Amino acid sequence: MKFAYILLFLSISFGQVTAQDYFFPEANATWATKSPESFKIDAEKLKTVVQFAEAHEYSGSRDLRIAILKGFEREPFHKILGPTKKRGGPAGMILKNGYVVAQWGDTKRVGMTFSVTKSFLSTMAGLAEDQGLIADTKDLAGNYIWDGTFEGTHNSKITWEHLLQQNSAWSGELWGGKDWADRPPREGDIDDWRLEKPKEPGTVMEYNDVRVNVLAYALTHVWRKPMPLVLKERIMDKIGASTTWRWFGYDKAWTEIDGIKMKSVTGGGHSGAGLFISAEDMARFGMLFLNDGKWKNEQLISSAWIQKATTPSQPNPNYGYMWWLNQKGDRHWEGLSEDIFYAAGFGGNFIVIDKAHDVVVVTRWLEPNTIGEFMTKVTAALN
Repeated sequence: MKFAYILLFLSISFGQVTAQDYFFPEANATWATKSPESFKIDAEKLKTVVQFAEAHEYSGSRDLRIAILKGFEREPFHKILGPTKKRGGPAGMILKNGYVVAQWGDTKRVGMTFSVTKSFLSTMAGLAEDQGLIADTKDLAGNYIWDGTFEGTHNSKITWEHLLQQNSAWSGELWGGKDWADRPPREGDIDDWRLEKPKEPGTVMEYNDVRVNVLAYALTHVWRKPMPLVLKERIMDKIGASTTWRWFGYDKAWTEIDGIKMKSVTGGGHSGAGLFISAEDMARFGMLFLNDGKWKNEQLISSAWIQKATTPSQPNPNYGYMWWLNQKGDRHWEGLSEDIFYAAGFGGNFIVIDKAHDVVVVTRWLEPNTIGEFMTKVTAALN
């Protein structure tokens, strides 16, 4: 007993943060704020962070149908297959220990998040493993989904881990999208891309929404219910998220399970659809991961899963289970903590978790190639 009190004293004396020190906002409540100075954060430097975000708005059209079609014009047969929504201006929040220390733009506005959706989809797989619906991510997906999706010499080798790390090289067509036509190589033409032999699963990371949507389809069948319902019941309701977020699939992405017709969602938005959500709800999700899957006193997703999800994959040290990692590699942010991991989406949408500083950053519609400089400015303010 005395030892416990000594530990508590040392924790308070040296300013170490425990889970109980984090602020978790109630549902429908205004997020609590604290001054930067109360955390010994440089307020002037933090102002320059906000000014930087406001001055470096994503350069694409605010009409996201136009931005999508222009951004992916190299893809043969590319078209809008699901809902889109016009975006707002730059917006974001910086949370220290769960308290807002900086905020800009309309943080309640619901917008498309594109590939940020992938980190939510990954969480659906984590919940499935926690519940025992998937025994292990190293299992073959075809042992669970036997409808032909993972049949054949090539696709039968694919594991859940391959799908989560985007190195599955799944070959086929889903919801009108062909795997070879999604983000094709810079070299060659349609015939070259179509006839190229698929890579061995687990060897090369390739960003590919068709293959991500195969994961969403497979998880829908494992859960036997739509992914938005799983997300709502298991995560969003419990972290007090608003009722405004939506998770869409393509218009024709319907499947039948147990005689019930349900939509299979997408893991991104480059053909429309994906997760539409506010910055404030994104921040709640970020706080859940900052606190190792625990919201207040309830463990919503296991810390063991988060550890797996943020472990570098063999083909790409900057990528885990649909979370980007600040490890040494092509996307390393020099001079910043390697404990940082983040969700990233087209148009400059980010949820950044910096465990070393107990910080969550949400920034929306930031010119994507400036995120490293932006986070360097954030860290300079914290130090």
